[in-house]
Amino acid sequence: MQKVGAPGGQGQAPSGMGALGRSGVMLLTYVLAALELTCLFMQFSIMPYLSRRLGLDSVAFGYQQTVFGVLQLLGGPVFGRFADQHGARAAFTLSFLASSALYLLLAAACIPALPGVALLFASRLPGALMHTLPAAQMVIADLSTPEERPAALGRLGLCFGVGLIFGSLLGGTLSSSCGIQCPVIVALVVTLLGALLSVTCIPASTKGASAHAQTTLPGKPKASVFDLKAITRLLLQPGVLPVFLVKVICGLPIGLFMVMFSIISMDFFQLEAAQAGYLMSFFGVLQMALMANVFHFCLLMPGLVFSMCALNVVTDSMLTKAVSTSDTGTMLGLCASVQPLTRTLGPTLGGLLYRGFGVPIFGHVQFAINFIVLLVLWRQPVPRKMGRAQ
Repeated sequence: MQKVGAPGGQGQAPSGMGALGRSGVMLLTYVLAALELTCLFMQFSIMPYLSRRLGLDSVAFGYQQTVFGVLQLLGGPVFGRFADQHGARAAFTLSFLASSALYLLLAAACIPALPGVALLFASRLPGALMHTLPAAQMVIADLSTPEERPAALGRLGLCFGVGLIFGSLLGGTLSSSCGIQCPVIVALVVTLLGALLSVTCIPASTKGASAHAQTTLPGKPKASVFDLKAITRLLLQPGVLPVFLVKVICGLPIGLFMVMFSIISMDFFQLEAAQAGYLMSFFGVLQMALMANVFHFCLLMPGLVFSMCALNVVTDSMLTKAVSTSDTGTMLGLCASVQPLTRTLGPTLGGLLYRGFGVPIFGHVQFAINFIVLLVLWRQPVPRKMGRAQ
C-alpha cells in the first residue's frame, strides 16, 4: 500500500534525481513546458496567415486543423502510457524531437520552390507525439505530495500564460518584421535545445520504487504502449469518469471559440498578424460572451481565463489522485486528449455556428453548457476527497 502523503510512494523520493535534486527537476520542468508552449503559440499565431499565403481557404484551413486535432487526440493516451513505461527523460525527448520535426516541415513549407501545401499538411503528422505539457504534468504529479499538487500544477498554468504571451507576441512581431518563416525557424532552434536539455538534465524516471514495481510484477507480461484496455480501465475506476466528463463538457465551448479565434481575428476584428499576436498575448496576462469590439472583448477575458485555469488545475489534480502513481502519465495523456478532441470537432462545428449565428453564439453556448453542468453538480457534487487507487 502506498503512502499517499509522499511522492513516489512509500515516502521515497524517486531515485536518479542527479545533481539537480527534486526542486531543480521541477524547476527545469516548468522551464521546458514554458519553452514548448511559447513555440506552440508562435506556430498558432502564423498558421492562418501562412495558410492564406499558400492559397488555402477557410475550409482547407479547418481541414488541416482537424488533422492536427485527430493526431493529438489519438496520440495523447498512447504518449501517456509511453511516459509511464519509459520515464520522464524519454517522454520529454520524444515530444521535443516531434516538435522539431513539425517546425522543420513547416519551415520547408515557407520556401516558394517547394510544395508548400503538401508540406503544410505533412507538418501536422508529428503532432501525434507533441505532448510536452502532459509530460510536465506527470513529473509534477510524481514529485509532489497530494497536498502540494494543486499548487504545483497551478504553476504550470503560469507556464501556459508565459507561452501564450511571448509565443503570440513573438509570432506576430517576427512574422511582420522578418518574414513568416522566422518564427518557425526560431521555434525549431528552441525545441532542439529543449531536446538537448531533456537528454542531459531530466532524470530517466520520476516515479518511486513502488510505482516501478507495480509495472514490473514478476510473471506478469509487460503491457503494450498501445494497450487500449489498460487506458480504458483508468476511466472506469471509482470517481474518475464523472470528473473526466466535467473536464470534457466544460472545456468544449472554450475550445470551440479558441479554435475559431484565428478566423475571427481576421474576419470579425480585421487584425493583421502582429495585432492578432498582441491580442493573444493579452489572454495570457489576464479568455467570451457578447461583445461589439476588441475593447469589449478584452474586458470579458479575465473571467474566462480564470475559469479555464481553475477547471484544468482542479480536474487534473483530482484525476491524478484517483489513479496509482504508475498510471499518472496515462491519465494525463487522456486529459491531454480533451483539447485535441475540441480541435477535431471545432473547425466544422465552430464554422457552422459562426456562419449561422455570428460571434455571440460562442458566449451563449458556453453559458448554457456551464449552467447545466453547475445544476448537475449542485445535485450530485463531486467528492472532495479521492483516494489513490492501489
